[in-house]
Amino acid sequence: MAAGDIVVFEEARATILDGGWESADDIKCAILDNTTAPAAADATPVLADYTEVGTAGTYAAGGTSLGNWGTLVTEAGGTVTVDSATNPSWAADASNDTDAYWALLYNDTQTTPLADPAFVFVDLGGPVDMSAITLTLTWGASGIFTIS
Repeated sequence: MAAGDIVVFEEARATILDGGWESADDIKCAILDNTTAPAAADATPVLADYTEVGTAGTYAAGGTSLGNWGTLVTEAGGTVTVDSATNPSWAADASNDTDAYWALLYNDTQTTPLADPAFVFVDLGGPVDMSAITLTLTWGASGIFTIS
């Protein structure tokens, strides 16, 4: 896997397609260290399965909201696009963590059957030293991902 690769968890594909999420659900982007590496085949990925970077400096626990599910998902011509107008960013700060490896997109509203189910992770090519640089994720022109 290379820096910038976006991976949809296999288990999340069924969850997304079965309509189990509400349009008002808040979708967030958290930053993870390398304690536990996410993998596409993780059976029931949730935020608690992984370790967020330290909550100091410009990074707050849980990460940054990308908006609600209803605004992230669109359909046109048979292609479903998941995208956000928010490109999450954390300014460099001496108190920030120095070992960011992945970004994790998850549903912060869902509590059952599992709390904070994750559906995508992004390889940051870590370790990224957030104390020395501003970390910004910029989604591609065609969205975070598409299903066609």
